[in-house]
Amino acid sequence: MNNEVQISQSVAILVDGNNIERSIHSESSKQSTMLNFDTLIPRLLVNRGLNRLIYFREGKNISSKLAERLHDKYHGSVRPCHKSADIPLSIKATQLAQKVDTIIIMSGDSDYIELVSHLKSEGVRVEIAAIESTTHHLLIEEADYFHPITSEDWFTLKSPNKRSNKPTVKKSTKKKATVKNS
Repeated sequence: MNNEVQISQSVAILVDGNNIERSIHSESSKQSTMLNFDTLIPRLLVNRGLNRLIYFREGKNISSKLAERLHDKYHGSVRPCHKSADIPLSIKATQLAQKVDTIIIMSGDSDYIELVSHLKSEGVRVEIAAIESTTHHLLIEEADYFHPITSEDWFTLKSPNKRSNKPTVKKSTKKKATVKNS
C-alpha cells in the first residue's frame, strides 16, 4: 500500500512588487537587492502547480529583464500600475478566485486584510509571503499560512566596476561650418 498523497492544487502568485522591494531594501539596507524567484517560487509552491504569476509594479520604470525572466521561466507577467498595486492586485485576485485553489499574495501590507478575508469566504486558500518584520500581524493572522521571505530568498546585484581598462573614445560633437553662397 502506497501512503503517498498526490497534491493537485492550482496556485496563483500575486506580487505587490513595490511593497516587497521596499521591505527587502529595508531589511538588507541595499537598494540593489532583488528577489531570487528561482529559489522562492519552488519553495512557495511545494509540489503544487503554478497557474499564474503576476508581478504588479507601480511606475513606468519596470525592468524588461524581470519581465522577460518571469515570462520565460514561469509564463508570468509584469503589470504596471498607475498608483499602488492594491486595487489591481485585489481585482485580479477576485477574478482568479473561481479558477485556482490557492492564492499567494506577496506583500505585508495591511490593506490586503479584507481581501484575504473575502477570498477565504469564497473557499480559496490564501497564503501570504513577505518579510516578517515588515508584515502587519493581522495580515499574518488572517491568512491560512504565512511564508517568511528571508535573506535566502534574495540577492544583491554587484555594482558595475567604475574603472574600465578599455579606453573610451569620445566622438566630436562639433559641427562643420558651412559657407553660404549668396
